[in-house]
Amino acid sequence: MSDHSEIFSLTGLEISQGLAEGKFSSEEVTQAFISRIKEVDEKVHAFLSYDEDDMLEQAKSSDNRRSTGQAIGPLDGVPVCLKDVISAKGQPLTAASKILENYRSPYDATVTVKLKQAGAVVGGRLNLDEFAMGSSTENSAYGPTRNPWDLERVPGGSSGGSSAAVAARETPLTLGSDTGGSIRQPASLCGVVGMKPTYGRVSRYGLAAFASSLDQIGPFSQTVEDAALLLETISGHDPLDSTSYPASVPGYLNALKGKLEPCKLGLPKEFFGEGMDDEVRKAIDQAIAWYKEQGYEMVEISLPTTDLSVPVYYVIATAEASSNLARYDGIRYTKRSEHSENAIDVYAKSRGEGFGEEVKRRCILGAYGLSSGYYDAYYLRAQKTRTLIRNDFEKAFQKVDAILTPTSPTPAFKFGEKSEDPISMYLSDIYTISTNLAGLPGISVPCGFSENGLPIGMQLIGQAFEEEKLLAIAHAYDRELQYGCKQPNL
Repeated sequence: MSDHSEIFSLTGLEISQGLAEGKFSSEEVTQAFISRIKEVDEKVHAFLSYDEDDMLEQAKSSDNRRSTGQAIGPLDGVPVCLKDVISAKGQPLTAASKILENYRSPYDATVTVKLKQAGAVVGGRLNLDEFAMGSSTENSAYGPTRNPWDLERVPGGSSGGSSAAVAARETPLTLGSDTGGSIRQPASLCGVVGMKPTYGRVSRYGLAAFASSLDQIGPFSQTVEDAALLLETISGHDPLDSTSYPASVPGYLNALKGKLEPCKLGLPKEFFGEGMDDEVRKAIDQAIAWYKEQGYEMVEISLPTTDLSVPVYYVIATAEASSNLARYDGIRYTKRSEHSENAIDVYAKSRGEGFGEEVKRRCILGAYGLSSGYYDAYYLRAQKTRTLIRNDFEKAFQKVDAILTPTSPTPAFKFGEKSEDPISMYLSDIYTISTNLAGLPGISVPCGFSENGLPIGMQLIGQAFEEEKLLAIAHAYDRELQYGCKQPNL
């Protein structure tokens, strides 16, 4: 490729192919993306930091391997950037919080190890809602990320930096984390592909914990093919994570090459009621019509406990957050208040100065839900209801192969539009939360644009550990329509 400035428009697999064919080197690819970051990130603010020298050093190592015929695989030499809750040795890990502003990770997360073993150029720390708590990336202590399609609007959250970086073509591939929709919702709002794997499919070792029974790491990309490649790379059992499931990892990318027979897709009636934007409904209806034309059978299903998913989520997630964030106390590796006069002061003031408003709100809510006299009324009841939500999905999957829904009730909203009303913000994840509560895989695929050019996403939900089938159903649509390959004008 003669014009290296165009490298940043390519998908991960197109870059992989170009490297294999000698069209360009990994160093040229990495430099092209670093130049792109320098060109547009002042507007987008997807990155909190990146180590240019380290990234170029990794790229040179990849080129040396390739020159001696020792290229490791399809990701060798391809840049992948990480949400700033995923550890990379020697790199900052702030979780977009002041309490961790000077912290550098002493070790690699398991997903980081797997990426490095695959030869990827791992670098760049991506912005998010503080400790992954939010749906708009307005809660970052280091300023919000902006939606590349409209800089006056949010990119979604909490993985807003991860989705915006791919949409703005600042990197071909990123990783985010999804606790209640934090990969799929920003993917929808930024017009890219984002996937939450089955709980236990990808190791959480080295992920700064928000809600441990809900968190999962997953990929962002322009295409379902790229997501399949990245998911295949990071998946697998990990003895360092006690919740990692010992299931074999299929060849997700190869699975997309076979012919998929049309199957049954469920349409949950609870997801198609009030609250959905008209333009979202129109785009989803068009996606449904496309699948019907290909011979897929649409089956109306019911997930009757859907309306309980938001309250259940906010009891369980806040309870786990209050427990997980207790370690950030100003005593060990976090920022310590300079205004402390005694030990109690250190705890109270360090946390008070280090945490933002949303994190404080959730920790207080969670501590309340776990306190004596309220545990049974809130946390225990929420866990029982969670089982009912999972049972709903199990009944539905007796009739269908996958479930099709909108990803988000609206396209991207404007900054400040929902920040004064936490409940309104929490409802941004109404279509994604139940998937986390049930531990199921879900993927958001771009399926159109609103009249004013804002992306809209479709969600597909699969059965536990059946990512292979889910990716194939998503790829059938994505390969034909390719909305994720459309680029914003920045």
